[in-house]
Amino acid sequence: MIVIGGGATGVGCALDAASRGFDVLLLEQHDFGKGTSSRSTKLIHGGVRYLRQGNISLVREALRERGRLLKNAPHVVRTQAFIIPCFSLWQKIFYGLGLKVYDILAGKYGIGRSRVLSRRKVVDQLPNVKTKDLKGGVLYYDGQFDDTRLLIDLATTAQGYGAAVLNYARVTGMEFDDHGKVTGVEFEDIETGMTFRLGAKAVINAAGPFCDSVRKLSDVKADPVNTYSQGIHLVFDKKFLPGDLALMLPKTSDGRVLFCIPWQDHLLVGTTDTPIDSPSLEPEALDAEIDFVLKTAGEFLLSKPNRDDVLSVFAGIRPLVQSGSLAKTSSISRGHDLFVDRSGLITITGGKWTTYRRMAEDAVDTAIEIAKLEPRRSITADLAITATENTEKGEAMDWRLDCSPRDVVRAVRKEMARTVEDVLARRTRVLFLNASAAINIAPQVAGIMAAELGRDRNWVEAQVQEFNETARAYAIK
Repeated sequence: MIVIGGGATGVGCALDAASRGFDVLLLEQHDFGKGTSSRSTKLIHGGVRYLRQGNISLVREALRERGRLLKNAPHVVRTQAFIIPCFSLWQKIFYGLGLKVYDILAGKYGIGRSRVLSRRKVVDQLPNVKTKDLKGGVLYYDGQFDDTRLLIDLATTAQGYGAAVLNYARVTGMEFDDHGKVTGVEFEDIETGMTFRLGAKAVINAAGPFCDSVRKLSDVKADPVNTYSQGIHLVFDKKFLPGDLALMLPKTSDGRVLFCIPWQDHLLVGTTDTPIDSPSLEPEALDAEIDFVLKTAGEFLLSKPNRDDVLSVFAGIRPLVQSGSLAKTSSISRGHDLFVDRSGLITITGGKWTTYRRMAEDAVDTAIEIAKLEPRRSITADLAITATENTEKGEAMDWRLDCSPRDVVRAVRKEMARTVEDVLARRTRVLFLNASAAINIAPQVAGIMAAELGRDRNWVEAQVQEFNETARAYAIK
């Protein structure tokens, strides 16, 4: 099988297929997780707001997958406690009952019981929460993770099962037989400019926001199956929400929920929901989105963050399955869909990080059926995801973040990093945590990588310039 796309779904497909014993090649046009999969809210969750929408089946499936990930990848997925502040008795009853249903739907995959809290308990555990009219709150549990750390571990686990996973390999065309059935792909090695052709019995399109572009390589008249929504996150010093608990704000002016989450010794706040016309590899936060997050967070925090407090801002694009009405993207299902076109190209799209494994299983099952391969059962529900070997930490390159030269060397030698951005945005999370710190250490990172990869000074200078251009979008202007 050939899998197109190196995000959560694509890498999940590669692992699922390889662990069943199939020969697998994964092709990613940029770096693993460059798009949506590195820009999540860092939650492995059932989705409380989907429960409010009445999407019981999606919530139940996501809670089951949450439980599996906590078991299969405990080194990177952990339990996180949340509090929903309530400003009326009705809210305490409504959210208290809703979270009890959430607990029931989790069943044997439950990770902690929700409970109603008094006003004093909420203030004690969330010392910066707004106190005016506060009546109490509801405590519940979900999963939290580092998205691209999990993604890289999935990729290296897939390699361990024999999959070939390539970043910077852009698919440029499809190969077909005399009956118009897809038999392989053409792709370009971005670093060398060389073009390759490779045959396969099945091709899976898991390109996320770019899956419609891949479908057009198979059928130029293919109608789009996706619509797009952009969400942003702001990162602050943890002083704005001291402690280990997260804050969930269940109703905002755009109909979404807003999370304030402790992450990597910082505070992550998001997200928005802005309909957009088309995807891009490096989406940028809009001023209106930044203002919305700051305003909404400020309505619930005593010490209100402002633009000068933002250490990093990042935007991500959600690929949403088209529905009858696209007026409000926050109401469109985060469920996934499979499409098989006339050539036999299989497209898997929609969904969310939490359900990547189930999406991959469905896609590989379909590939087996379409290509008439030997049926083999998926084993990923109980498959342990291995952690990349972590050597002893060295001295940090910038006092603001824990990133050492040894991390850079490991990223190149063991984690397929090819550029400064790969290291600072995805193998470590420096760019997502503090854009200024990332820009500061970029020259040192480029020098270390050049020694590892055999590059010259021109490469170093070009890398630093390219990275700085990207990193500027993560800093508040």
